[in-house]
Order: sequence, then C-alpha cells, then structure tokens
Amino acid sequence: MNMPNYGTSAGFGRQSAALFDEGLRQHMLRVYNYMAIGLVLTGVVAFTVASVPALYVPIFSSPLKWVVMLAPLAFVLFFSFRIQSMSASAAQTMFWAFCAVMGLSLASVFLVFTGTSIARTFFITATMFGAMSLYGYTTKTDLTKFSSFLIMGLIGVIIAALVNLFLQSSALQFAISVIGIFVFLGLTAWDTQSIKEQYAENFDSESRQKMAVFGALSLYLNFVNIFQLLLNFTGERE
Repeated sequence: MNMPNYGTSAGFGRQSAALFDEGLRQHMLRVYNYMAIGLVLTGVVAFTVASVPALYVPIFSSPLKWVVMLAPLAFVLFFSFRIQSMSASAAQTMFWAFCAVMGLSLASVFLVFTGTSIARTFFITATMFGAMSLYGYTTKTDLTKFSSFLIMGLIGVIIAALVNLFLQSSALQFAISVIGIFVFLGLTAWDTQSIKEQYAENFDSESRQKMAVFGALSLYLNFVNIFQLLLNFTGERE
C-alpha cells in the first residue's frame, strides 16, 4: 500500500510559493523602476524648459500653455482606452512620451517656486508616497471597499480644479489641495494593492510588461499630483 508523500507535497508547495513571491518582487521592482525613471525624465524636461527662455516664453506667454497643461490628461485617457490593444513596447514608448509631456507642463513650477522649496517638497512627497505605498503592499485590509469614495473624491478634485482655472479662488484652491492630498495618498495605497493582487505568475512576459507599465503610470500620477498639491503649502515663490 502506497502512502501519500506529504513531505514532498509540502516541499513542492513551499517551492511554488517561494517562486511566486520572487516573481511578485521582481514585478513590483519593475513597476517602481519605471515610475522612478519616468519621474527623472519629467524632472529633466521640466528643468531644461524652465532654464531656456527660448523654450518657455513661447509656451507660457501664449494660448499654447493650455495645450501643454491639458495634454497629459489626453495622454492618460488615450492610454487607458488603448492599453489592452497595445504591444508592451508601444505601451512603454507611450509612457516615456507621457512623462516628457508632463515635464513640459511642470516647467512652470521651476519658474514660480524656488529650487530649495521644490527639492524639499519632493522629499516630503517621496516620504508620504513611500509610506502609503508600503501600507498598500503589506496591509491585509481589502482597500477596494474605499474605491468608490476615492474615485468620487478624484472626480470632485478634477472638476473643482478645472473650475478654479477660471475663478482663481484662493479659498477653493486651499480646499482642493487639502482634499486632493488625502485622495491621492489613498489612491497610492489602493493602486499598490491592486498592482500586487493583479500579478499572476502564469501571465506571459508581454502581459506582465504591460501590467508593469500601467501600474507605473498609476503610481506616477499619484506621486506627481501629491507633489503639485503640496507645493501650495510648502513652496516658496521666487
């Protein structure tokens, strides 16, 4: 009579779990690397444009500034609708192009705020973002139950920000900044958990690559928005 080899089964299970964990770590590392490189690209483009009058004067002294300001939103919408039909290389190229366009949009930050306050705000943002992303990765709480609240908050912040482009209300801007920071911090935790849970070891490399790019885009947007909103409190104007 053959007895079940429980030791072998348990060993195989532990090995499979270890392989899955290693794959997940590599996937998350790829996501964060894409995001970090995207932030560097955005910063380089923004600083370069802000340092060259021949570049920023034609942009920010004409209606072209509206195109530059709204172009990132168009990129995100296009990305969201086409990500499934894109190849992994096309998605990655689109992501770098988006980060560069965002750099054009953020060039005004270097024209308005001092370099010291920008650096300080960046490190504060990195600390807050890192803490919430770590929470999202490690928590056992299902954060999807907060998704409706976060999405409604995001829509409200976007609408209020668009309205305030014309009203130029300092009180409304203060409210947008406070609410927006909490919304994007919540989205950071939720997106991190979603990226972790969507990973599957049996996905092919093409699918994993696209997942990594789209995950990086989500986290990148949260980081950039937290940074911009925090500047309203910590930024010192030139």
